[in-house]
Amino acid sequence: MTTSAENGRRSAQIAMQTPPVVSPQAWEQARNELLVKEKAQTRARDALAAERRRMPWMAVDKTYAFEGPAGRVSLLDLFEGRRQLIVYRAFFEPGVFGWPDHACRGCSMVADQVAHLAHLNARDTTLVFISRASQADIERLKAKMGWDIPWFTITDGFDADFGVDEWHGTNVFYRDGDRVFRTYFINNRGDEQMGNTWNYLDITPLGRQEVWEDSPEGYPQTPTYKWWNWHDTYVADAEPDKKWVEVSDAGEAAFREQSASTKP
Repeated sequence: MTTSAENGRRSAQIAMQTPPVVSPQAWEQARNELLVKEKAQTRARDALAAERRRMPWMAVDKTYAFEGPAGRVSLLDLFEGRRQLIVYRAFFEPGVFGWPDHACRGCSMVADQVAHLAHLNARDTTLVFISRASQADIERLKAKMGWDIPWFTITDGFDADFGVDEWHGTNVFYRDGDRVFRTYFINNRGDEQMGNTWNYLDITPLGRQEVWEDSPEGYPQTPTYKWWNWHDTYVADAEPDKKWVEVSDAGEAAFREQSASTKP
């Protein structure tokens, strides 16, 4: 039997087959060749998000209850008045590796990636985590790990009904008044991309809500980049800052010129 130490020594003896070292000109050429493929992937990702926004919805007619810092809440309450809700099922409960000091290592890495929630909130979107641990345990974990994500306790069969009772996953919901619809679900390696504001918005039914997106008629859309703000400065229904409009317009024009110059 080969020991781990022997495997380590054997790996150390094998030289890394690194790429060739080339001139700056050759390096730039190689980068531009790869950039063509990367831009094609970006366009394909945008097209997939557009198709996702046209997926059929599933009505959620069953009532679900969660425990939160302020007591018992419903699925509708989790929206916090916004139209879109993203729910990540994190495994933190008895029987999970790491309990009671830590949540699942993978779920903890997901939590570590989550961007400032003010940017999602500005797009009418709420993100929450849910687990079966008690609120006392969840608050203890959040304080230990430095997380401020809204995190609720599952009290019924929500996890089984939405495919996250045995493994992690991200469900997306839309609220129309008091009616709730399930619009999307992603799990396994698909969850690896989550955490970034853009990727979260791309899995929602309304998307990034910018004018360049291919969205169904009537969907909310605002000028590209103009809604961006410092996370402590968002004001509901505020007009974009005039200076930022100038800066972002110039940046967008430069990006488009650069993109045109790299087309095959």
